[in-house]
Amino acid sequence: MPVDLRTLAAVVPAAVVARFRGVRAALVVGHEDPDADALGGALAIGLVVEALGGRATVAAAEPVPAVYGFLPGVEAVVTDPDPAVAYELLVMCDCGDLSRVGAIRERNRELFERLPVLSIDHHASNDGAVGLAWIDPAAAATCEMVALLATRLGVPLGAADGRLAAALMAGIVMDTATFAHPNTTPRTLLVAAALLEAGAPLSDTSRRLYRTKPAAQLRLFGRVLGRLEEHAGGLVVAATLELADLAGTGALAEYSEGIIDLLSQAEAAEVALLLKEQGAETRVSIRTRPGGVDATRLAGKWGGGGHARAAGATVQLPLSDARAAVLAEAVRLARAVTR
Repeated sequence: MPVDLRTLAAVVPAAVVARFRGVRAALVVGHEDPDADALGGALAIGLVVEALGGRATVAAAEPVPAVYGFLPGVEAVVTDPDPAVAYELLVMCDCGDLSRVGAIRERNRELFERLPVLSIDHHASNDGAVGLAWIDPAAAATCEMVALLATRLGVPLGAADGRLAAALMAGIVMDTATFAHPNTTPRTLLVAAALLEAGAPLSDTSRRLYRTKPAAQLRLFGRVLGRLEEHAGGLVVAATLELADLAGTGALAEYSEGIIDLLSQAEAAEVALLLKEQGAETRVSIRTRPGGVDATRLAGKWGGGGHARAAGATVQLPLSDARAAVLAEAVRLARAVTR
């Protein structure tokens, strides 16, 4: 029996549906340092706009990381919008706020300030203050939301020769770790089943995202994991990724994807941290155990956000100073957990 998402799609706000209808040209952007949810969601939104008779440009602040090169249509993602196109709408996908789209906003400030904004996001830290916002923290991935949006708009999930389903499946697989994370809900599984039915390559997508790594990435993992530290009797585990690690292993910056998930497997840890050196600032990835520390509380201290179990922030301090500050706060929060 075919999976019917029409009842579930009723959660899509009427105002969001109305905004998509009749749009002739939309600019769709995900967050900087994009992952499969931001890219898959943005590509899918572009396909939905085109299925409705409009034109869409999918853009990102920087070139798409090679690890996501398997996504169908990703070669069309640009780093800046086409100045010859009269855009009518800016769609932000998987972005907590406008600052998260990165340098593309600075390069095209007049356009970003002029266009009406529609935000589609699943991050609990998103306050929905920019433009028209549809925020659903109960969604495992923004791609889960976009699948419901497509259904509500009457766009078949198998549209564009299966590219729509494939893009959406990538985001869901990424943000659930192939349905292993606690953010996976019955709705998530129903949406995934509908995408699979529409032709999404679930097995291949999971393999490419979680079981395929260049040798340089494996070398990087070994180097960073070898720096693992335990604090507060193992309640907090942390590792650092230095710029020298990339040079020493021949790895690209995006090869760090997945290290935090390995750190979060530490048996006794309430908080897992990966601190990545980025010159004068430090990027922090955070994972926490269910029922314990709210990761957004820790990330929020430095202006970051995300979800209760997975969050991140950019600390405006060099690695050594950021490490000391973040560890102190993480230890304080972890010690306050009672089980």
